[in-house]
Amino acid sequence: MRFSALTLLRSAFDGQSRYPHQWRKADPRPSYDVIVIGGGGHGLATAYYLAKEYGVTNVAVIEKGWIGGGNTGRNTTIIRSNYLFDESAALYDHALTLWRGLSQELNYNVMFSPRGVLMLAHTVHDVQSIKRHVHANRLNGVDNAWLTRAQVAAFCPGLNMSPEARHPIVGAALQRSGGTARHDAVAWGFARAASARGVDIIENCEVVGIRRRIDGAVAGVETSRGFIGARKIGVVTAGRSSQVMAMADVRLPIESYPLQALVSEPTKPVLDCVVMSNTVHGYVSQSDKGELVIGAGSDAYVSYSQAGSAHVAAEAIGAVCELFPQFARMRMLRNWGGIVDLTPDRSPIIGKTPVPGLYANCGWGTGGFKATPGSGHIFAHTLATGDPHPIAAPFSLDRFLTGRLINEAAAAAVAH
Repeated sequence: MRFSALTLLRSAFDGQSRYPHQWRKADPRPSYDVIVIGGGGHGLATAYYLAKEYGVTNVAVIEKGWIGGGNTGRNTTIIRSNYLFDESAALYDHALTLWRGLSQELNYNVMFSPRGVLMLAHTVHDVQSIKRHVHANRLNGVDNAWLTRAQVAAFCPGLNMSPEARHPIVGAALQRSGGTARHDAVAWGFARAASARGVDIIENCEVVGIRRRIDGAVAGVETSRGFIGARKIGVVTAGRSSQVMAMADVRLPIESYPLQALVSEPTKPVLDCVVMSNTVHGYVSQSDKGELVIGAGSDAYVSYSQAGSAHVAAEAIGAVCELFPQFARMRMLRNWGGIVDLTPDRSPIIGKTPVPGLYANCGWGTGGFKATPGSGHIFAHTLATGDPHPIAAPFSLDRFLTGRLINEAAAAAVAH
């Protein structure tokens, strides 16, 4: 079914009885050309672009749970590309370009909302650091602008601009093209579009091993539903990447940490942009349902738990209440955690591994959601051709041997 205004009108009169399953519930076949391990946004986008751009349709996406049940459904949905280094700017801005037309591309409303991302400055150091980012972004063609204190107050009237605040706001950077999207709609849209092009999406199928041939190349995956052969395997499992890669005796420079977020009770529209502050360590936006979506930093310990420390969530709420004192009366509905995969330079790993036929797309930390379409697009190129996409080339695994790191810890704002 193709969604349109006419489809919606017809469905209004037949109790929405015509809507089919959005993607096929596939059973695993004996073998595939490509297996993508991980049914989140990145994995599904990879499968979609493999089919669309390269005609590789003998593809399976294997997910141990349900589609979008991992980090794709456990993030704060922020989209931006204001990263410092040239390589990162190219990567995230490529993704942002794809975000703009993604709903039309997939014929599925991913609810992309370029409402603007405001990154606050509170100290002299903040001003110097953020202005450096602004100038670097503009040299790379990424929209970002410095706002004075008065301009910040005009752009986001609800902010606490009192000079008596514990951390007074002295300015901010604004990326107007940044914003938010609906995380589950992104996963569903890519799953639907990939399935329509012949990709098998296999849910509730856990990978428990990676089988290799006598020459060392991959032969396929051992799963909870039996062995599935493959010529190429792409691992896109976020916080679990190091565990999955260990099945093929590949060690990744990744540590996994819990990361928390919260949502409040819904309220009328009060915040029409994304506000981030590294100094007070919190960020907030408002969803289309009216909930305040609050993000916290990662916990200080490594873990595969999806429930972080209570004090980290409390600190995030306190930070947001410093920025918006009026939010102190809001009730929190729920909080949750995800597992983020952090590399030493806080930049992703995209490309080949020492095992022939085995490819990695991981290490995104808390920046994964914003990169979803761009990540899938360039990783599909690598899987289809065997060569890195020009944008992905600097993010190869061997940079940790050569020392050509891309240290984006500061550009990741409150994430790390």
